[in-house]
Amino acid sequence: MDNCMGVIDFSCTDQNFGTLTKKRAAAMLPFGGRYRLIDFFLSNMVDQDISTIGVFTGTKIRSVMDHIGSGKPWDLNRRFNGLFVFPPLYDDEKRTSVGDIFHFHSNESFFVRSSEENIFISDTNMLLKIDMNDAYKCFKESDADVTVIYKRVKDPGGRFINCDKLAISQDGTLENIGTNLGTEEEFNLFAGSLFIKKDVYLKIVRSAIEKGNAGFLKEALMNSVKRYKFNCYEHEGHIESIRNVKNYFDANMNLLDKDIYSELFSQFGIVYTKNQDEPSTFYKENATVTNSIIANGCIIDGNVQNSIIFRGVKIGKNAIVKNSIIMQKTKIEDNAVIVNAILDKMVTVENGVEIIGNHTVPYVVEKEMILSREEII
Repeated sequence: MDNCMGVIDFSCTDQNFGTLTKKRAAAMLPFGGRYRLIDFFLSNMVDQDISTIGVFTGTKIRSVMDHIGSGKPWDLNRRFNGLFVFPPLYDDEKRTSVGDIFHFHSNESFFVRSSEENIFISDTNMLLKIDMNDAYKCFKESDADVTVIYKRVKDPGGRFINCDKLAISQDGTLENIGTNLGTEEEFNLFAGSLFIKKDVYLKIVRSAIEKGNAGFLKEALMNSVKRYKFNCYEHEGHIESIRNVKNYFDANMNLLDKDIYSELFSQFGIVYTKNQDEPSTFYKENATVTNSIIANGCIIDGNVQNSIIFRGVKIGKNAIVKNSIIMQKTKIEDNAVIVNAILDKMVTVENGVEIIGNHTVPYVVEKEMILSREEII
């Protein structure tokens, strides 16, 4: 994609993920056995030839830098252009993180100095793979100032309650962004991504700062919806809203559907991630695995069903893991039972321990915890 830069914004809150985001941003949550959520956004941009990408991190920057580093796995460690990482800003009086509009404004020189004239902005609480070339073509040919990406969804079960909802006129222009309260079974879901002309972006951000009428970019855009030309592009593929533990659990479980897996990992380019050299997974004589995703470096001697198993996990003899997410370097000893649970990195579940959660409320075990029979009792 010519003449377009990318921006990834960690504006989604971490508070709804409990201990999973105690030391990491929500965008850095492990996903699909080997990846982090941010990998999909970086890869989607790189696969479609965006070579300048700015990442506006949340407050938990250590996990971000540990994973993306210089951007080498995405071929973004370049002398010119490449990956730019911007840490958070704080209010000097209150020592609290301020809205993303101030982050964007304080790093205005990054946008001014770039040669690209258009920007693709994506937040990280909506997981999808976009046909960016087609969306960009729509944006350029319509000569819109802003092209907002959305998906028309049917949601009788309320999966997208409190997500952003677009009001779109008959001619395809954007009228407003509201909140889905579940009053309609079918609605236009904002996909969290948009194209915007750089000069328009700079004007909107500066206006928001001068008038003090917006703390976040979405608010600033809505204040300008009558002043500039906003149109919409419909995404027809799969989409996941990852705003809390339940959403995160369901999004991982949905990968066990081969069509969803194929779309997210193969369509519009592959997904890259930080490389970790480990041997192939070893399945011992008692291992039984059905309908699961198993990463490399594991040793399996138990029964695994409908689960996502990350790198370096050890599952002992006669252990049962069902409908669960087991993160990197976790050790599950013999005869343990894990059902409907999320085990963070480097957890140890000792012999005979049973962890049983609910599909609607999965049991979450914090990173590096050691669970013994005495502690469970």
